[in-house]
Amino acid sequence: MDVSDNHFESKRIVFVTVGTTSFDSLVRTVDTDQVKKELSKKGYTHLIIQMGRGSYIPNKSSGEDGSLVVDYFTFSSSIADYLRSASLVISHAGSGSIFETLRLGKPLIVVVNEDLMDNHQSELAEELAERKHLFCGRPQTLYQVIEALDLDSIVPYQSGDASPVAKLINRVHLRDIIQNQAPGLPYLVNKGPTCKRTHNRINGDMLKLDARM
Repeated sequence: MDVSDNHFESKRIVFVTVGTTSFDSLVRTVDTDQVKKELSKKGYTHLIIQMGRGSYIPNKSSGEDGSLVVDYFTFSSSIADYLRSASLVISHAGSGSIFETLRLGKPLIVVVNEDLMDNHQSELAEELAERKHLFCGRPQTLYQVIEALDLDSIVPYQSGDASPVAKLINRVHLRDIIQNQAPGLPYLVNKGPTCKRTHNRINGDMLKLDARM
C-alpha cells in the first residue's frame, strides 16, 4: 500500500499501530462497527491497521456504502509515511511510536495492553495524557475515548527540552523500550546505572541509543 498516493491526500486517515507485538484486543476493538461508526461520525474516511504478529484479521472495506475504507498490513520497514499521512493515530504504548507521533504533531490515542506482564509503559502513556499531550485508554474504553475526543484540548508536545522526557523514560524499563521499538525509529533513553549510552544524535528529545553493556 502506498500511503503517499495522491488518492489519500484529501482523506482523513486513522492509522492504528501495534508495533512489533501482538495486540489483538486493540485490533479487534477498532474493527467493531461501534468504533468505526464513531470514527466516521468524527469525519474520518480511512482506517489503516498495522496488526503486527496478531492472529485477528480485520475486515477490509472499500467504503462504497459510505462507511470507512478499511485496510490492514502486518509489518513495514518504516511506519513513518503512515504516521505522516494520518489525521489521527491510535497506538500501543511503545515509547518509540508515542514520541515519533508526538514529534510529528499528530493527534494520538495510546491504548495500553493490559495483557502484558509488568507493563511499565502504561506509566509513560498515562503521565503524557495527564500533561494533555495525548489521549490514553484501554481496549474496552477506546470507544468512549473516541466519542469524547476533543482535539482542541491537546497541548502540543515541544521537542527540544529533553529533561521532562528523561524523567518519564526513567520509569520505563529499558528492556521494554528496546523490545517494543518500531523498526527505524530512534530510541529514547536517559542515563542510568544498567548500561552505558552514547548519544550519537540529539534531535530535541529524540536521543539515539548506542547501547554498550
